[in-house]
Amino acid sequence: MKNLFDFKHFKGDLFGGLTAGIVALPLALAFGVSSGLGPSAGLYGAIFVSFFAALFGGTNTQISGPTAPMTALSMVIIAGIIALNNGDVSKALPSILIVFILAGLIQIGLGFLKLGTYIKYIPNPVVSGFMTAIGVMILVTQLMPAVGYYPEEDTSFINTFKLHAEEVILENILEEEEKEGILVLENFKETISRAENITEEQIFQESKTLAKKHSSGVLGTFKMLPKALNNINWLELLLTLSTIVIIYGFKKITTAVPSTLIALLVVSGAAYGLNLNYHSIQEIPNGLPIFHSEIFTSFRLDTITPYIISAITLALLGAIDSLLTSVVADNMTKTSHRPNKELIGQGIGNVFSAFFGGIPGAGATIRTVVNIKAGGKTRLSGMIAGILLLLILLVLGSVASQIPAAVLAGILVTVGIGVMDYKGLKAIPNLPRREVFIMLIVLVLSTVWDLIYAVGIGLILASLTFMKEISDLTFKRSTITRLEDLKGLTNEISIPDNLKEEIIVKDINGPLFFGSTSDFQIMAKKIPKTTSAVIMKMEDVSYMDQSGVFAMEDVLIELCKNDIIILLVNVPEQPKYMMERIDIIPDLIPEEQIFSSENECLLWIKNNVKDTVN
Repeated sequence: MKNLFDFKHFKGDLFGGLTAGIVALPLALAFGVSSGLGPSAGLYGAIFVSFFAALFGGTNTQISGPTAPMTALSMVIIAGIIALNNGDVSKALPSILIVFILAGLIQIGLGFLKLGTYIKYIPNPVVSGFMTAIGVMILVTQLMPAVGYYPEEDTSFINTFKLHAEEVILENILEEEEKEGILVLENFKETISRAENITEEQIFQESKTLAKKHSSGVLGTFKMLPKALNNINWLELLLTLSTIVIIYGFKKITTAVPSTLIALLVVSGAAYGLNLNYHSIQEIPNGLPIFHSEIFTSFRLDTITPYIISAITLALLGAIDSLLTSVVADNMTKTSHRPNKELIGQGIGNVFSAFFGGIPGAGATIRTVVNIKAGGKTRLSGMIAGILLLLILLVLGSVASQIPAAVLAGILVTVGIGVMDYKGLKAIPNLPRREVFIMLIVLVLSTVWDLIYAVGIGLILASLTFMKEISDLTFKRSTITRLEDLKGLTNEISIPDNLKEEIIVKDINGPLFFGSTSDFQIMAKKIPKTTSAVIMKMEDVSYMDQSGVFAMEDVLIELCKNDIIILLVNVPEQPKYMMERIDIIPDLIPEEQIFSSENECLLWIKNNVKDTVN
């Protein structure tokens, strides 16, 4: 905390924080709408994550808040929990916020366990495919708001779900009666009575929920696209296109003022000032954010158990997102961030955000860059950004509620375009096929199926292909050669030619782990039984796991059965430790048969190994 109140940089921190907060405002509102919890959730997330991640984090100039990847994943989690609660957002909200809190706590745990340094080992093809999928998802899901078509407000479309809605309501009645213990198969009087009390309004609301579910996500958008194109609201489309044009066009005039904010102010101001009949965003509540005590009062473990994996994925994604931004900040400021402390700060920020109904966030690259360029030097800049957003909420909350939804759709379109990994896409022709395959698998599965499973599958495929590559490389570079065929090795120490024929040099070139044990054992079987001694050169065995040491033990036992002497040369510390743990050393290989150089080994052979064949 030593630099927290270093006021010699206050002017820079003030300008940096104010500028970053202004940049964050339209994005926070847009991400809130995209998440499904409304603009206020995005704004609350930006306030609390920005303030607390800066206060407790490990990157002085980082500005945090809702980001495209975090929002996309949150959107999936939110939609799933709302669907389980029959489309009732207020009923689903406690479970949603508990998942967000759990994700924050996991991030804090990762920081305390000092696992922040390991985040960088996630393969680039997985990250690239995921980021491109995020961009595609944002672009596709904004198509209907961009043209002003909202399926859940199309009465003719909603009415097509009436029969299904009645079935769902009846199923819910039966489930309630079963829980209450009053469902009796011989007597359906209570069921009939409750069914007769179903109102048209209930059927309509359930139909509306089913319509929204049917049209949500990438696949839902594609299903609805023909209908949306036949019902274009040209005013909404004009507002969207105007926003996009201003965002890209204003950047060519100047980058001193955020083009996103200019687009928000100009297009929203014109639409409101001209009294146009546009679709506005959800109302933003006035006053301070409200603490959601129902998180605790209505907590039930079974409501979040199915989402533990989702919370873990959200936590890891936030960690990656934040630490990548920290690296960018380091490069710009020539400083060094503390990854584990940064994870703790991000986790605390996400926990506080969830307490007040905000969506989770992470380190935001663009906002961090803006902060640094505007003069931000210490974590005070991130706290100022959060405070500014809180003041905007308190003073301009009712005004912000008049922003056209089409403007936020336009902003999100530019976000979707910007978040894609174009570097990775351009490199496809030059990348190994396995990496391209992993990237495309993650991209496709994330887009049309499930972000969480897609990343998991990508990590598994990347791990398997990596192990296969290392195993193949180890096998390819490892050799079995007769001593007589190694020219120059015995120049200094003369060994009889007939003895050279009976000595095998086995060069193990690579880690001996569970992925390479099979090849190692196959290679070992090629050693002739007439061999007098085997020299195992191990200087390149950088690592040996449990499977590797057991495979080594099996091979050595087989060699010992054939009265073959085993000699080890240049054994690294870790493999030697593993062999000592299971008594390969000294039970199968005495210490005197372990050498630090080839010459020592050959001298020992000359003095101790006899010609057993001739």
